[in-house]
Amino acid sequence: MVLLTSGALLAAGCASMPDSGEVHRVDASPRADAEGQVRVFGVPPRAGEGPNDIVRGFLEAVTSDEADYKTARLYLTKAASTSWRPSSQTTVLEDGPNPTMDGPMRDPEQKTAVAEVSGHRIATVDRKQAYKPAEGSYRTTVHLTKASGEWRIDIPPTGLVLGKSDFDRNYRSVNKYYFASTDRDDRASGAQKQVLVADPIYLRRYIDPLTSTVKALLDGPTSWMEGVVDSKFPSGTKFVDSSLTLDDSNGLKVRLSGRGSDLSRVQCTRMAAQLLYTVQDQASAKISKVDLADRDGGELCGLSAGEAAVYAPAGLRRHAERQYFIDGEHRLASLSDASDEPSRVEGPFGDGTVQLGSVGVDRHERQAAGVSLDGRSLYVAPMSSGAERGDAKLRSRAKSEKDALTAPSWDGHGNLWIADRDPKRPRLLRLAAGTDEAQEVEVPSLGDGRIKGLRVSSDGVRIALLITRDGRTSLELGRVERTGGGAGKPPLAVNDLLSVAPQLEHVESASWAGTSRLVVVGREPGGVQQLQYVETDGSSSNTPTLPGISGVEAVAASEDESKPLVAHSDDGIVRLPVDANWKLVTDKGTAPVYPG
Repeated sequence: MVLLTSGALLAAGCASMPDSGEVHRVDASPRADAEGQVRVFGVPPRAGEGPNDIVRGFLEAVTSDEADYKTARLYLTKAASTSWRPSSQTTVLEDGPNPTMDGPMRDPEQKTAVAEVSGHRIATVDRKQAYKPAEGSYRTTVHLTKASGEWRIDIPPTGLVLGKSDFDRNYRSVNKYYFASTDRDDRASGAQKQVLVADPIYLRRYIDPLTSTVKALLDGPTSWMEGVVDSKFPSGTKFVDSSLTLDDSNGLKVRLSGRGSDLSRVQCTRMAAQLLYTVQDQASAKISKVDLADRDGGELCGLSAGEAAVYAPAGLRRHAERQYFIDGEHRLASLSDASDEPSRVEGPFGDGTVQLGSVGVDRHERQAAGVSLDGRSLYVAPMSSGAERGDAKLRSRAKSEKDALTAPSWDGHGNLWIADRDPKRPRLLRLAAGTDEAQEVEVPSLGDGRIKGLRVSSDGVRIALLITRDGRTSLELGRVERTGGGAGKPPLAVNDLLSVAPQLEHVESASWAGTSRLVVVGREPGGVQQLQYVETDGSSSNTPTLPGISGVEAVAASEDESKPLVAHSDDGIVRLPVDANWKLVTDKGTAPVYPG
């Protein structure tokens, strides 16, 4: 490998590379510079290298920053180079691949050899760049042959095999955005139905980030998200230019070919919205506008950043939200960003009519759902003066509070979600509009697990579940799908549960903290309690470590990442503004929540 710092790269761009001195090969992984400050370029094979050096050289070369893996292909036979598909799969190993030869080289005339590559696998990335935790051992064979007197690999590993440090250095997390399927909620207005949903993937950090992001968007949603989101780009849509750049006013123009150049103005505008939100965080400057054009540059439609706000992910549409918690007298109180003084909300949840154990506030902050102190009754009422409590919407028959109702959660369509933990009849339930009769939601892959807590995303497409199995509580993400109902079958199901924080043995609390991020309180096996961010695909968040705080029982966050975290700790209700330290709000309070 040749390693260049970012400063050396700048110099290399305006001066010739060194043409003398030794070139040294370095280990591919682990490395301490996983933050991307070092660029790595491959070293080609040297004449007379043995099979072991060839395998090691190949595994190091695939960690380079070359767009086409040109150097890595020099370690392969011509036929293998032609058939090798590095983007078909990426295997991420904890400490990098460990190659060993399958037996000693006894015969100098030997023309074939076999190496074994092994390691501890922590994740895979599929052909659509979707990350998935996959803890376990990894072992594969690499076959070599002599070609024109030199050892070359004729059967390489499938795709790429990288150590975690190299993966973190080479790849970046990107949110593609697609629209929630339009039949998700029959009561939602047209505007509510046009909700963008984040679909996280991993792309190479230095290889034309803007162009690769647009290409990934046009390739469609990941397998996990298919069926619950739609792309407004017609199948087969391509962009004409080989590389995309921003103009002088930070606008992006994309020329389309195929079916993408023949469509209605409404569809084109929604395509532009998908594009703008997807590339917004990948560009070096804030994008001001997206223009879509046909192959010849003729205008199809344009959308400015301001105009795109109507299509924003649901959790980012409202910025005036307050924080809520249950005070020392079991009443609902609220906090604004500008004040550290809590105030009781109006209505039955603030005046003491209902003694609360947990609460969920709807995303318009007009009504709330409260679970009684004993955990057995759910009430829904407006947060306004003179409002009445009304009858319980749901009752649990559980004998103890810990086995009764979970804290409720609202999606962006005004539907209320809650779970009954009654061991005799555990159920996930949804109340349409927060007022209809509770409908059971099927969770086929739950098995013998039991839902301990839940938080539904603002788009209503994803739901984070705390699930207890075999004495362990894990955080898992489910996909909310319509099943069509039928005789004795629930109309909704939560499918394909995905482990989001596999490194934690016991998760105590979780909250949505962005369009594809959650904040989690939990413990690793034998470890102490941690408060950390995790991505919805199960990968580690790039967000800096949170300041420590002891004895956290619950945490709340907003999908608007500029909002402070709120937690219930040993000290009481505390709040963490962005770029600040924890601050005590009150020493008497529990169950903090944001709307949702």
